[in-house]
Amino acid sequence: MANGEATRRPALLAASAVLAHVPGLVRMGSKPSRELERDSGLEAKIGASLRGFDEAVGYAPNQAFVGLLHPREMGPRPHFSQRLEGAQRFGPDGEIMPEEEFIALLALADPFKRVRLASPLASRAAEALAHHPLHRYFDLQALKQAVGKPEAEVARDALGLFSREGDCVASVAPGHEQDSNLSAGVLLENLACKASGSLALMHLMDRNDIDPASIDYVIGCSEEAVGDRYQRGGGNMGKAIAEMAQCREASGADVKNFCAAPIPAMVVAASLVAAGVFRRVAVVGGGSLPKLGMKFEGHLKHSMPILEDTLGAVGVLIGEDDRVSPLMRLDSVGTHRVRSGASAEAVMEALVTEPLKRVGLRMTDLDEYATELHNPELTEPQGSGNVPERNYRMLAAMAVRQGLIERGAIGHFVSTRGMPGYAPTQGHVASAFCYAGHAQRSLTAVGSAQRVMMMAKGSLFLGMMTEQADGMSFVLERNG
Repeated sequence: MANGEATRRPALLAASAVLAHVPGLVRMGSKPSRELERDSGLEAKIGASLRGFDEAVGYAPNQAFVGLLHPREMGPRPHFSQRLEGAQRFGPDGEIMPEEEFIALLALADPFKRVRLASPLASRAAEALAHHPLHRYFDLQALKQAVGKPEAEVARDALGLFSREGDCVASVAPGHEQDSNLSAGVLLENLACKASGSLALMHLMDRNDIDPASIDYVIGCSEEAVGDRYQRGGGNMGKAIAEMAQCREASGADVKNFCAAPIPAMVVAASLVAAGVFRRVAVVGGGSLPKLGMKFEGHLKHSMPILEDTLGAVGVLIGEDDRVSPLMRLDSVGTHRVRSGASAEAVMEALVTEPLKRVGLRMTDLDEYATELHNPELTEPQGSGNVPERNYRMLAAMAVRQGLIERGAIGHFVSTRGMPGYAPTQGHVASAFCYAGHAQRSLTAVGSAQRVMMMAKGSLFLGMMTEQADGMSFVLERNG
């Protein structure tokens, strides 16, 4: 390969991950909001089961999410009944932001001034954000302009946002009275995605000393559907996030693929870099507000706190090979073709066996696999099982069939090449994307891994356009 071409090998330059702890918004999740309409007595039960900020920070899976410990270091379950010693708000990959500060970010993400903040919240949030490590990104003057009377707005037609204690702390007015795609609820979903995604991108740049002007393109890979009645899901959350994060030289667009979107988005970004179209491309996925409290009934049934009280967001930066960062092997991309079949085994064959065979690698040549890292403490109480463990056991069984390990070594394969789930039940974030920061550490001087597979799977049948499954994978490899 010529020297000029060698510099275009795409690499994972940086990654970030943030959580916004928003217990007051749990009621706004799709499942809780529907059940609250049917059962007025549910309000008190939900309110009594919400966690405080210190509990959320001390929750081991949340500490793993922001990079303060590896998922395998979380310790024995249950995690929700014990506060992790030495837990911190800020980690190597980002932070766990408290609710009041995040509600203030919603106002800062709102260029059309549909969000109104109660004066006490705005004052407290302004003080906190003024001392935040990312304070230079926050326009506190705009925050002052968002101060209003939320209760009066709610009395008209706005959606009220309430604290854990039941106080109306903010409101969101609809964008158009006759367009359901611009209803207050949909605007809130989209603003929450934009604010959390922007926070992730800001942390990515701040922690890695990256000039916002050096980013050429921002790809959004979230689950929201920005648009109006003529273009539902028209999109470009990517460019909206670029603007909020002050990436003034960037353009952007979105990649949609249900839960699988981040991995195709990263492959698109790497391809753009490899082709010389752009030098640096950020891929960002903001949080999914409709999934807050999605499995709350299982938590209430088992006398647990409602653990789906955070919005997760992740950002990665893909750029030209810097001789240090992990390389994205575009020759290793695995795809789920139309002919592949929808069974779990067929999906795994398409995403793991086929691409590895193509590049001359065996399953045991990979040190780690990252896929569907949903926190089982969120999913098991509602009967959804332990999704990561199920996937890793299936991978181990494939390795047995290929003669790479003995059947008795399945547990060892799962514990050493897989990992416990730790991500919120926001599929695009859990589908390998949240592991980017950990993968980067594993594949650089601080780690010992040589190769990590990033793999995402999607359920296209949710849109009722096809019964197809989908997915994509690629290998990250140590540089040098």
